Amino acid sequence: MAEHLASIFGTEKDRVNCPFYFKIGACRHGDRCSRLHNRPTISPTLLLSNMYQRPDMITPGVDAQGQPIDPHKIQEHFEDFYEDIFEELSKFGEIESLNVCDNLADHMIGNVYVQFKEEDQAAAALKALQGRFYSGRPIIADFSPVTDFREATCRQFEENNCNRGGYCNFMHVKLIGRELRRKLFGRYRGYRGSRSRSRSLSPHHRRDHDRRERSSRDRDYRGNGKRSRDRHDRLDHDTGRRRHGSPIKSRSPVREGSEERRARIEQWNREREGKN
Repeated sequence: MAEHLASIFGTEKDRVNCPFYFKIGACRHGDRCSRLHNRPTISPTLLLSNMYQRPDMITPGVDAQGQPIDPHKIQEHFEDFYEDIFEELSKFGEIESLNVCDNLADHMIGNVYVQFKEEDQAAAALKALQGRFYSGRPIIADFSPVTDFREATCRQFEENNCNRGGYCNFMHVKLIGRELRRKLFGRYRGYRGSRSRSRSLSPHHRRDHDRRERSSRDRDYRGNGKRSRDRHDRLDHDTGRRRHGSPIKSRSPVREGSEERRARIEQWNREREGKN
């Protein structure tokens, strides 16, 4: 009996433990789920919930005013964020993988998964992140049960044919360019390319990614050969202040729903129009 329970743990046959929480560290039902979410007390992986705020988070490719956004700008915004997070978290130890979800569902949008080489490194990072802010928003960090991203990632998305789109319940991992990956992960001994799961992209997906990467690299390193430093997102310390000095109000670390995000963006737009 014990062997049978162990063999089905975290699978669809397991009627006690939630398979989605076991595989991706998140569940669309949240605390209302009828199955158990076994939260680890220690893990090499941290989940930073809803941390990445994509510029087109309401409608893909469109800003809050309904205007199309240049895909290169979206990728540049993401890579600046990715480098910020990597550089900050690498202070606590070697990072095995850093994955950011491109999903749109409330329980997965903007989720950041960082897997350290050692559990104590993850524990040190978690302790340091308590009470800190990023771009004026509280960082919600916790240990994650995910240690094998091959089981967590959507294989159809990697082949460019996921028919569920951004609302798929498996990770749609957003890619960074090869140059940036080499720059960040190349500092570690034994680096051989991607530190996250081995990606088998379709030829169409690979061509699109390589084209975006070349264009982004030409733009970022043009002239003085340095990446743009005009970044508006930075990690803030527990003072609750942004890097440019304007104070922000402390908010309780509660995940926002789709309606709340839309209302917040509309409020920002009204405030910006009033100032203009």
